[in-house]
Amino acid sequence: MNFISPINTDLLLEEAEKEALYLKLIKQINKDFNLANEGIDFPIGITPEELKIQMHEKIYRLIQYKFAEYLNLLYIIDVPEDQIKKLDGSDLVALAEQVAFLILKREWQKVWFRNKY
Repeated sequence: MNFISPINTDLLLEEAEKEALYLKLIKQINKDFNLANEGIDFPIGITPEELKIQMHEKIYRLIQYKFAEYLNLLYIIDVPEDQIKKLDGSDLVALAEQVAFLILKREWQKVWFRNKY
């Protein structure tokens, strides 16, 4: 079975639930944010919709107020730089949403590969 990258946050979270890896995804996100000294502690029982909203808000605040920490987080999580450079930064809210998706996508890759191999 090959890894197929979801095209949006909703499909990604749906896939994680379908594969029974949603819990591991939350743990991976918490772990990497803490590694980047951006303490976030999503509760295990968080709904996919709430996760999406809180992740978007966190990224928005980092871009707005703690840009160096935001860059460090992207580095720690290993979000591909070329994907970040392709984003349009003119609308900060939209940018934060797109970056949140890229972060979730990278975290999902880690969880999926660890589970399969």
